[in-house]
Amino acid sequence: MKPPPFDYLAPGSLDETLGLLAEKGGEAKVLAGGQSLVPVLNFRLAQPTFLVDLNGVDELDYIEVEDDGSVRIGAMARQRRLELDTRVHGQVPLLAVTMPLIAHPQIRNRGTVGGSLAHADPSGELPVAAVALEAELVLRSHRGERTVPAADFCQGLMTTALAEDELLCELRVRATPRRTGWEFREIARRHGDYAHAGVAARLTLGDDGKISAARLVYLSAGEVPMSAVRACAILEGEQPSEELFAEAALTAGRDEVDPSDDIHATAAFKRHLAEALTRRVLATALDRAKVA
Repeated sequence: MKPPPFDYLAPGSLDETLGLLAEKGGEAKVLAGGQSLVPVLNFRLAQPTFLVDLNGVDELDYIEVEDDGSVRIGAMARQRRLELDTRVHGQVPLLAVTMPLIAHPQIRNRGTVGGSLAHADPSGELPVAAVALEAELVLRSHRGERTVPAADFCQGLMTTALAEDELLCELRVRATPRRTGWEFREIARRHGDYAHAGVAARLTLGDDGKISAARLVYLSAGEVPMSAVRACAILEGEQPSEELFAEAALTAGRDEVDPSDDIHATAAFKRHLAEALTRRVLATALDRAKVA
């Protein structure tokens, strides 16, 4: 199918973009890499009057590492750039291991960090990684700037905290603490397909060897990235072991994810995958935490 007719707008600066969004409001859609929005337009699931193209707004295309090791990523930074940036590998390795799971290199060459986050697809890897990393998102409009925790940004199926005149401008991620391990795994019919299930994990060890902090966040497990709070509570304060990981995985798969049936897999099978993946990511995260 072809997209519906629209007026094409190509601002050359962030100020100009925010001015257009203030003027057009809900009649406008923002185009970043186009890997999510263009199919939506072609299926006519969205029929905006105006399309605001960000590809001429160079000030949103950056990756910066601050003195404290935290990383600021502009909304127009391409996913492939994150994948290859050695600073990202060093400061936020969970983000680095997430990137190759997203579709294929050709798509990551065009896809942007901001576009993926703003699309808020519950099967998307980047929103899950951002929640697992307890990242913050910077939103701007002509009215000012505000910062939203990634966990609060996705509010429902492809629904975010963005107001009609706001633009997602930046992803902020703190540096990975010492003695923290990480992993992100998923299972799909073929690499690059939407995954049946996936989970991002972070595990921090205290000086006594016990787990001092844990994060487990799932994709394709509900309408938003799903955090397994009760499973993490089982882990925290305990000595890591296979039995402990199995108990946490069972709790997450049985009680905390909420997948739906589809033509490829039943919800019950997806719960089974979530449980199995949880055991695996926790084991890998533990190995990494011991040497981090």
